[in-house]
Amino acid sequence: MTHTEKAKELFGKRFHCSQAVFAAFAEELGLSEEQALKIGACFGSGMKKGEVCGACTGALMAIGLKYGQCVEGDFKSCLKTDGLTEKFLDEFKEENGSYLCKELLGYDLGTAEGTAAAIERNLFTEFCPQMVESATKIAENILDL
Repeated sequence: MTHTEKAKELFGKRFHCSQAVFAAFAEELGLSEEQALKIGACFGSGMKKGEVCGACTGALMAIGLKYGQCVEGDFKSCLKTDGLTEKFLDEFKEENGSYLCKELLGYDLGTAEGTAAAIERNLFTEFCPQMVESATKIAENILDL
């Protein structure tokens, strides 16, 4: 199963976009799927406020897990991860027009009205799977898996 297929399967099982994307890479990066699902649990729908798309957040967690600084003074890793974060977000924005959930969906998920409108228009089931796929593919290229 490809990373994209795995992410879409998890999203289809009603895990948040952040969970689905992060968990698609977890085991190859040393985490269990369960751990990744738990770590990613609070980042869906732009942290429930329509901020950075949860699919992007999940991808960035995977990038950080592979390349992130974990040794004091390792500025090379820090700079590499910063650069890869910018690369990911730039590519996602170029492909999708934004990396902010409220801009992608056209509704402010930080409000009950915005969330209700997104649900009514089936955005979580019809639009968001495309964002999960896009984020997963871009992350896969960066992660070189």
